[in-house]
Amino acid sequence: MPDLDPTAPDGTDATDATVRDLRPAFLAATDHVIAIVSRDDVAAAWHRPSALPEWSVGGLVAHLASQPVTALALLRAEPATQVITLDEHYARSAWVSVGLDDDVNVAIRSGGDEQAEAGRDAVLARVVAARAELPEVLAEQRADRAVLIPWTGWALRRDEFLTGRMMEVVVHGEDVAASLGFESPALPEEVLGPVMALLTRLSVRRHGQGAVVSALSRAERAPRTISAF
Repeated sequence: MPDLDPTAPDGTDATDATVRDLRPAFLAATDHVIAIVSRDDVAAAWHRPSALPEWSVGGLVAHLASQPVTALALLRAEPATQVITLDEHYARSAWVSVGLDDDVNVAIRSGGDEQAEAGRDAVLARVVAARAELPEVLAEQRADRAVLIPWTGWALRRDEFLTGRMMEVVVHGEDVAASLGFESPALPEEVLGPVMALLTRLSVRRHGQGAVVSALSRAERAPRTISAF
């Protein structure tokens, strides 16, 4: 397996506390996806409705499984020049601010449903194949790599791109678990930490500092719903 130590492609010092390298975390996130998709109860419930409106279990699982596959394809593509921050990415993304039946969200669900038509085993095989190829591809990605997201027209730096894909893994992994009534596998801090930081920042932007602090610390005055999206 290629070396994913932070010093390998960047020449940075792995002992420097400011160095951030999420490539090993993304491999752990991919393993999390495989653990969920591999479950027998996932295969058995493939055609049932999920916990999310308008999603079947199969479509939702296929969307979850597509995250490492899509990441692999985009990391292999040519670097971009127009780079924005991850928070700006979510501020600009159409799916965040539109309704369930808007074209962009319908298209996302349709994509999952189309992939799900091949069945659980085919969906699992695709993500397992991506996991086998990711270490070598990730090892080639410098920290300043600009990863183009073609359906948006802009790019993110390597670790911000990986954080966005891990957020999809974490959130949709819990969606699948809620749909079938199991507890999702525990995630390592290297995966959960960046995702929770992102969700917290986006929640503060949407609801305000006081509401988020109260939701996290004061049950007696916490808002009923705090969501990053």
